[in-house]
Amino acid sequence: MADFAELYERLKEERVQLNDELEQIEAKIRPINERREGSPFGKREEEATEAFELERRLALEKRLMDALAEVEHALEKYEAGSYGICDRCGQPIEPARLEALPQASLCLDCKASQMKNARSRLER
Repeated sequence: MADFAELYERLKEERVQLNDELEQIEAKIRPINERREGSPFGKREEEATEAFELERRLALEKRLMDALAEVEHALEKYEAGSYGICDRCGQPIEPARLEALPQASLCLDCKASQMKNARSRLER
């Protein structure tokens, strides 16, 4: 049986870590007025590099924000007394799944069904 109090502590630590990572990303953003001025040829390359870095940063930021939302949801469920219960079917989430992924909000069957539905939509 999973120790929910221990998983709750892990979730709180994960929330702190994710918030720290998001703050680090924000701190690394180079303000527009700090961009280097150079030759017209170098400027195009620099702009392309900056665009690539921005896309990469935004993708990472989205992944971190999604992960943080999952952790926050799990913490809210714990505080409401519904932690460990599948959001979709209402059945208990397998203890091994919670040990591996404390922020899991779906049981394995519902998660598999969700993934199958997502794949079939992408194939259309």
